[in-house]
Amino acid sequence: MAGDKRVLHVTFDDAFTSVLDALPALERLGIPVTLFACSDYARDGRPLDVPELARDAAAQPDELATMTWDQLRALAERGVEVGSHTRTHPHLPRLSDEELEHELRDSRAVLEAELGRPCRFFAYPYGEEDGRVRRAVQSAGYEAAFAVQSDEHDVYRYALPRVALFRSDTNPVRAALKTTPLIRRSVRRLRALGRA
Repeated sequence: MAGDKRVLHVTFDDAFTSVLDALPALERLGIPVTLFACSDYARDGRPLDVPELARDAAAQPDELATMTWDQLRALAERGVEVGSHTRTHPHLPRLSDEELEHELRDSRAVLEAELGRPCRFFAYPYGEEDGRVRRAVQSAGYEAAFAVQSDEHDVYRYALPRVALFRSDTNPVRAALKTTPLIRRSVRRLRALGRA
């Protein structure tokens, strides 16, 4: 957020317990980490059973298990920033203003109460955001919000750009290509021209 483009900061959405496996390596390398948790799931650490993942949650519940409050508190004590990913992981642009406010404000309030520290950051579920949602996030008191896709030349505090890596990016070559700035700029230009 300070404008230094040479900083690596790793973020994890959904607070899956598998993050615990990656954290020691990131700590050894001194890489800052922010984890985004859905407050309703932290009550019992149940799998993230949103409709888009229902089949995976049923077939492999351990893969989609989320962290409990005790696990999130332990991570916060280790220096991991814990931010909000809403209460229930909804598609935010589809919500009414009232529903949107509850997802944003209630999640932040519960995270702060449970972790005993400010909840400064937010990540958009599914990476879905628009002007109304960004304004609601700002109004809910977050300092910044992380997007999935964003134009790196127009960095906005409530749509900070990230390079998204998913399960399909486990191939090291594919992951390297996605994280190479030259490749990302080329793909962005092609999309702007309507070719990608």
